[in-house]
Amino acid sequence: MGIIINQSFKNLVTTYFGFGIGAINTLFLFTYFLEQEYYGLVSFLLSAANLIWPFLAFGVNSTLIKFFTSYKSKEEQDRLFNLVLLLPLMVSVVIGVVGLLSYDLLLEYFSDGNELVQPYIWLIFVIAVATAYFEVFFSWSKIYYKSVFGNFMKEVFHRFCISMLLLTVYFDWISVNAFIYCVAGVFVFRSIAMAIYAFVLYMPEIGIKFPRNLMPVLKYTALILIASSVAMVLLDLDKVMIEYYLPIENVAIYGIGIYIATVISVPQKAMHQIIHPMTANFLNTKDREGLKDLYKRSSVNLLIISAIIFILIITNLGQLYEMIPEEYELSVIVVLLISLVKLYDNMLGSNNSILFNSDYYRLVLGIGVLLSVLAFILNLIFIPLYGIEGAAIATFVAFFIYNTAKIFLVHKKFNIYPFSRLTWIILLFTGILCVAFYFWDFPFHPVLNIILKSILICAIYFLVTVKLEFSEDINVLLRKYLKLKSL
Repeated sequence: MGIIINQSFKNLVTTYFGFGIGAINTLFLFTYFLEQEYYGLVSFLLSAANLIWPFLAFGVNSTLIKFFTSYKSKEEQDRLFNLVLLLPLMVSVVIGVVGLLSYDLLLEYFSDGNELVQPYIWLIFVIAVATAYFEVFFSWSKIYYKSVFGNFMKEVFHRFCISMLLLTVYFDWISVNAFIYCVAGVFVFRSIAMAIYAFVLYMPEIGIKFPRNLMPVLKYTALILIASSVAMVLLDLDKVMIEYYLPIENVAIYGIGIYIATVISVPQKAMHQIIHPMTANFLNTKDREGLKDLYKRSSVNLLIISAIIFILIITNLGQLYEMIPEEYELSVIVVLLISLVKLYDNMLGSNNSILFNSDYYRLVLGIGVLLSVLAFILNLIFIPLYGIEGAAIATFVAFFIYNTAKIFLVHKKFNIYPFSRLTWIILLFTGILCVAFYFWDFPFHPVLNIILKSILICAIYFLVTVKLEFSEDINVLLRKYLKLKSL
């Protein structure tokens, strides 16, 4: 676990730094510097691109990680690299041509209610292509256990650039129209920078020769494409459907709640960068004990870290909304439901890595497709009835079923389970702190209130966590970085 904890900690710091910048953008710069409908427009463009890029990548980012260690010769590894470089390009060209031929239909789709989107539809494709290749080159770096730079580019770089661009809008140095085009340019530049880094790590011999077992690789790639697309559909379908049923500014309002809750997923994203290739290695070498140990320890470590974030979000939500414009405030139930989804995601530990790198990814695919259909139907029903709260309900139900099914599948096929008695103790402790501090505040300014309450909650939480030794890995980490000799 040493290399996992070390790189995960660096990724965690980088990711939270990026999320800190993103929080400033989401809660303050966007809300004060852009009109509400333009904020909704930017949110919609990025969400739509997130729905499309897995199709353009065609699953090769996961394929590279799964199959790389199975090839022993440089020649075969280079052939795999050639495949992951060429396949997204071919798919992007095909989808681009289809989009060009059906462009008038797309304009007609956005002609009723949200015409603001029409001039920028093509930027969805540009951002999607850039993101697809970024993910390919990020996976390229992961197989060499070099995830820190890629994580910085993924979590910090584009958010910092958007902050700078928002400031230029505020000072009237550029127009809102130019701002939107520059945001797309940031994603393109990020992809180019990641490509340069990947080629510095390893430059394959470029050619048109593909791996010897091409059909199994393509079969896996095609199925992973759908599985990855399912995950993105479950994440961003609600925002895209909100744009269809409600005025586009509702996408911005809902997006703020989603962003607040998404902070909980940061530990999982940070640890996943290094867990994914290690899980693939355990499966390729048939190391069942290593796989089981990684599954359980990643689950409890992620739960401990994400639980304190969950507590801080729920108990400080009221004060947070006092600091943003009133028109962006939304129901607590939205943030609570999405936060529970993210907490459950963290509790799965290395579950996704096990499934997507094993021979059972086909079953995940089937479950995911059914859940995507269910999510679409639930959004179709609940958004017209309850608005953005209906979107949150639909997302919660879909993800709860999806995650539970994945836990059952890993238990059934590998006879391993991520939870233990300690899991329920941590969840109970989390619930107690949430109830105890949700209705209690200091009588100060919201910022000071949040700071004081957070310090108090963190002190209690980590004191109990350390004294009861919830996690040996976290205790070691605290000893290393905080120099706590007594731990």
